[in-house]
Amino acid sequence: MKIIDGKNATLGRLASYVAKQALKGEEIAILNCDEIIITGDKKNIKEEFLERRKRVGSSQKGPKISRSNEKIVKRVIRGMLPDHRKGRGREAYKRIKCYVGIPKEFEDKKKITAGKEKGIKFVRIKEILR
Repeated sequence: MKIIDGKNATLGRLASYVAKQALKGEEIAILNCDEIIITGDKKNIKEEFLERRKRVGSSQKGPKISRSNEKIVKRVIRGMLPDHRKGRGREAYKRIKCYVGIPKEFEDKKKITAGKEKGIKFVRIKEILR
């Protein structure tokens, strides 16, 4: 099992790496999902997210965009997998686990650090959801 610390990791790069590893058959756990960053202008990112949240289909049908940090990360990864509803895409999607913070079972295990300090414009996932 690969354990990835998402602190200061760029969302798109992390998601593509995780999707490839899951398709190869690796079990993956992503920790600190609320500390993952999205690069770009903070205002634009927040506006896009809120616009997507409002765009829900008629009555109870339609795409629901979740408000929890780990579900947002998992949804981005899902978009990088081949059809997640059948075949190897579904199997790969089941191998991915996302967590906010670090659960007790992973505290003393070796982690892969995915990110480093960024000096460019970015916003953390937890800041979008406020």
